[in-house]
Amino acid sequence: MAPNQPLTESEVEAIKRDFPILQQEVNGFPLAYLDSGATAERPRQVLKAERRFLEHDNAAVHRGAHTLAALSTDAYEDARTTVAGFIGAASASEVVWTSNATDALNLVAYGIANASRGRGGADAERFRIGPGDEVLVTEAEHHANLVPWQELAALTGATLRWVPVADDGTWTAEDAVALISERTKVVAFAHVSNVTGMVAPVSAVVAAAHAHGALVVLDACQSAPHRPLDVQALDVDFAVFSGHKMLGPNGIGVLWGRHELLDALPPFRTGGSMITTVTMEHTDFMPAPERFEAGTQPVSQAVALAEAVRYLQGIGMERVRAHEEHLARRLLDGLAGIPGIRVVGPPAGVPRSGLVSFDVDGVHAHDVSQYLDAQGIAVRSGHHCAQPLHRRLGLVATSRASTYVYTTDQDVDRFLSAVGEIRGYFGADGVDA
Repeated sequence: MAPNQPLTESEVEAIKRDFPILQQEVNGFPLAYLDSGATAERPRQVLKAERRFLEHDNAAVHRGAHTLAALSTDAYEDARTTVAGFIGAASASEVVWTSNATDALNLVAYGIANASRGRGGADAERFRIGPGDEVLVTEAEHHANLVPWQELAALTGATLRWVPVADDGTWTAEDAVALISERTKVVAFAHVSNVTGMVAPVSAVVAAAHAHGALVVLDACQSAPHRPLDVQALDVDFAVFSGHKMLGPNGIGVLWGRHELLDALPPFRTGGSMITTVTMEHTDFMPAPERFEAGTQPVSQAVALAEAVRYLQGIGMERVRAHEEHLARRLLDGLAGIPGIRVVGPPAGVPRSGLVSFDVDGVHAHDVSQYLDAQGIAVRSGHHCAQPLHRRLGLVATSRASTYVYTTDQDVDRFLSAVGEIRGYFGADGVDA
């Protein structure tokens, strides 16, 4: 099978059997889990890897000379190496463990704020921003990639600007590039939108940002789990993603950064394990990645995330992408045939991730979700932590179906059939129910 071919029906069924949670019924129906964009389920291989570590090797890392401490430290750092390889990092030291992607974005934003207050010495001067400088985001960002930059602007006096979205919720490279100037110091945007499924024009934005000396921060939460991610090829400066969206556990995220940038960025969370020397008057911090890993670390979670990475590598990320693009086309084609449905995001024929957000005319998104749940179909409803985007689209909320490696054509077909019934059930189609 070619490495970029969609998964076959039998392959997806075999994958699905690896996920114990997907073998159950919900409300008397087989579970069709279409909420992977929020949290992915975990295969038994990942569950087993974390349990084995906890039962055999668990101890504090980097802190002891006994056998279990050595074993746990090796497992922790081996996991870092595995994740670094998965995203094309130049070295494992470019991978920083965080509690999630939100934490990673705050780490960068508050690190820049600290540098702007004079912390970090001469090496950190490259990060200094202040009045007259600008931070650029897009109107489509998840709150986790918006609020930290709002705070950075408030703390430093810089100006927050944003790339506007069109009526379908997408934005263009041209509109982004037009807003990048010598005043721009940081450009932050999602690789793949968690609402529209749009794949960002990374190369054009990075080229413009770097031409003006700006740093690029990439939110890869919806790309790292679903398509090949090569941070060096993308030429971004920082990238973040979460374990729980890619078959791994909660409580762990990843910050990748260029080594020279991480070593110069002041930490914003301080304490034990990230220091070299402490006196009562002064502290010296370790180089990256340890300088950002204060306190007790999520060791078993790192081990489990590495196992999730190996599971995805066993499938092949090109095939993961092809499978989800196949499902996205099936979703779009099916929803296009249902009256009263408004889909947001790129139109059919434009590459997008395997998620689709939509509005059902006359029916609130929460009612849509509850109707589907009654038939064992799990979707997300709400603003998906993207209120400005929904406000721009004139919507309070949308419903979102998001797929993954274990999503079958049958799952999608059940979803489409149920969506086709919703307006009639709620009397929103003008016909008495």
